[in-house]
Amino acid sequence: MSDVFPKWTNRLPVMIIIGVLLVGTAVTAGVWYYCSNAYANVGYMPVQPVAFSHAIHADQLGVDCRYCHNAVEKSWYSNIPASSVCMNCHNQVLKDDPKLALVRESYATGKPIPWVQIHKVPDYVYFNHSVHVNRGVSCVECHGQINKMDEVHQAKPLNMSFCLDCHRNPAAHLRPPEKITDLDWKWSNDPKQAAEMQKANGQKFVHDWKVESLQNCSTCHR
Repeated sequence: MSDVFPKWTNRLPVMIIIGVLLVGTAVTAGVWYYCSNAYANVGYMPVQPVAFSHAIHADQLGVDCRYCHNAVEKSWYSNIPASSVCMNCHNQVLKDDPKLALVRESYATGKPIPWVQIHKVPDYVYFNHSVHVNRGVSCVECHGQINKMDEVHQAKPLNMSFCLDCHRNPAAHLRPPEKITDLDWKWSNDPKQAAEMQKANGQKFVHDWKVESLQNCSTCHR
């Protein structure tokens, strides 16, 4: 047999196995990374059952985020408003508009509007909205300029590195509590001055509010 096959072919099965393992690992790593939230979900903008414009409600009309998402300061989740909240205004404003027929039907029957969730972390990740909101983290940090969106889309990756960037340096992301839902707010119109004020005040907030820079696994994976 040695006259038919050269000696190096004795190593061929091992080389094939090693090659398959290396290629499999590379493919798995690539899919894991490039199919993460950072690549797959940024820009995600599903069609909703009712055309709701945050640009009109939150920006033009100045409706505070907490009027609709009223559990965000006391619960781990940011609730979707019931149709009764919508009808507080729309029983008078555009009350016969055909675009709001589903809202009126939901209000009359008690059947929830089937909104499509946009911002979502994996089931193995624990995130508490109230903890962040009550420690000076604005909605805009994770959701972007929602007040400028006619149709809401996912603006930030919401992946592990995104969260850790904030946890490693919380001072850069904190603001006065009364400005949490003012998504256009900034310390100053001068970028340099704004950066200096953010650094000084952010560090003060971290100290005064006892904000912890938690980076251990059990912080989010429980």
